[in-house]
Amino acid sequence: MIDYRTSNLLSITKALQEVGAIVELTNKPDEIATAEKLVLPGVGAFGAAVRNMESLGIKQAIVEFGKSGKPLIGICLGMQLLFSVSFELGINNGLNLMPGEVVAFNSSMKVPHMGWNKVEFMKPSRLFRDLGGGQYAYFVHSYYAKVDDNYVSGMTEYGIHFPAIVENGNVFGIQFHPEKSQSFGLKILDNFLKA
Repeated sequence: MIDYRTSNLLSITKALQEVGAIVELTNKPDEIATAEKLVLPGVGAFGAAVRNMESLGIKQAIVEFGKSGKPLIGICLGMQLLFSVSFELGINNGLNLMPGEVVAFNSSMKVPHMGWNKVEFMKPSRLFRDLGGGQYAYFVHSYYAKVDDNYVSGMTEYGIHFPAIVENGNVFGIQFHPEKSQSFGLKILDNFLKA
């Protein structure tokens, strides 16, 4: 799991360990390159996160891992970082592992979008193994991804329909917090470990 100084890593580490993962924290390019799977967590602002990655010298290592075919998952801000660009507090380029942009919710909506909301499954996904239909997950975010439907596996409604789960081959993103989403969140993480 990548430690780029913008996340509370303890809770997501515990959730991954609960489903059998051996978690190693890193912010070193060579360790990222040799990982079996990569978790990109994140809480906070997009631009600050990108600057932290750049100052640590790991942004390109994450991009190369995403193109390697090995499984990578972005969680919350980590999902948003997978896209091309964000308009949070200016214009900031992301990892561009999926084409899309990160934009603010409409000003008429209460932000952040916080609390439990339903995730509707839009198409089959390895992340949905042994899960039924739509499930409830816990969200905390003020921005969302605008992305082609081809990349969207799960959608949630909050004034608009927005992507809650995205994927591009071996690269996955989840907007909600799996560590706060009870059995559904743990099963998503378990399925990622098996991807």
